[in-house]
Amino acid sequence: MDPETLLDRARDTLDDAYVPYSEYPVGAALETADGSVFVGCNIENANYSNALHAEEVAVAEAIKQGHTEFAQLAVVSARGDGVTPCGMCRQTLAEFAAESLPVYCGEGEAYAEYTLGELLPNSINRGMLE
Repeated sequence: MDPETLLDRARDTLDDAYVPYSEYPVGAALETADGSVFVGCNIENANYSNALHAEEVAVAEAIKQGHTEFAQLAVVSARGDGVTPCGMCRQTLAEFAAESLPVYCGEGEAYAEYTLGELLPNSINRGMLE
């Protein structure tokens, strides 16, 4: 799928976000190796540490359906400010994706492109736990 279409899929989730505290909707669309796309939006909680991030929700949906190989990710905010995945989401992605995973971050109608490795160099990995 081309990046613009993946970004549009992420934008489609913004209205579903539950953000009564920050009023900062975020949407994510994750394409798996077989071309399936899973979307997520942020879901806030009065106890901020219990909030779910859009990327986490998309990853969880993919894992729930048996997908553990990811091809690309798009992330957008309602502000179109180029939001990138937070550190926690980057580490979650690193569990399943190579450093070369393309990550597209919506900036208005345009986007910035990174790799997961650029966003999270030297991630914690399975090999470190053996």
